[in-house]
Amino acid sequence: MKRMGMIFRAKANKALDRAEDPRETLDYSYQKQLELLQKVRRGVADVATSRKRLELQLNQLQGQSAKLEDQGRKALALGREDLAREALSRRAALQQQVSDLETQHSTLQGEEEKLTLAAQRLQAKVDAFRTKKETIKATYTAAQAQTRIGEAFTGISEEMGDVGLAIQRAEDKTAQLQARAGAIDELLASGALDDPTGMAKDDIAAELDRIAGGTDVELELQRMKAELAGGSSTGQQAIEGGSAQDGPSRPDFNKH
Repeated sequence: MKRMGMIFRAKANKALDRAEDPRETLDYSYQKQLELLQKVRRGVADVATSRKRLELQLNQLQGQSAKLEDQGRKALALGREDLAREALSRRAALQQQVSDLETQHSTLQGEEEKLTLAAQRLQAKVDAFRTKKETIKATYTAAQAQTRIGEAFTGISEEMGDVGLAIQRAEDKTAQLQARAGAIDELLASGALDDPTGMAKDDIAAELDRIAGGTDVELELQRMKAELAGGSSTGQQAIEGGSAQDGPSRPDFNKH
């Protein structure tokens, strides 16, 4: 079972490697980083909102504290010390709330500053990753195109391989048909096969045709030789006849 599991994982890993596109993986990683950055920014906004709410509560409590202090003064001026004591007691309770809210406000402000700094650093990392991602994608695309061009030139690509196989099959079929046609012609010429159309000749007729064709050539050659020989004899006789006619007309200087 362990061996089967290892084989299955190895085959699955190989299939995933073939299906994986590094460009898509980089884009997916960049998208996840953007989502994380968005969450950090949302956290900063939530902390800032809580801080602002505490500031509003502090302002409200401080306003109430100032109002109670004013009421205590007025009560003491009117001789109502009991009312002044009650107002000051309420003011003391409010002051305790104000102190607690100020502590919470300081804590939230520190958290907001930390989250803001973290968001800025994460933004810088995301921007750097985006630049690197685009560079890697461009390099990968260029390398892929160069590989495809090289495979096309060398004929080892899948498409060119299919074309080469098709050409090879066509050449093999052509050679097979040519060999079959030649074999049939030889069989027909030898008389091993009968031609149902009656147009084919047996070996004797073929030999007689060849001999007759050679005889015709010899006869034509002899005729051309005779014509050439006859033309030469006629020309020689014309020259000799002209010489005989011109002889008597020559003057005889010895006679005189």
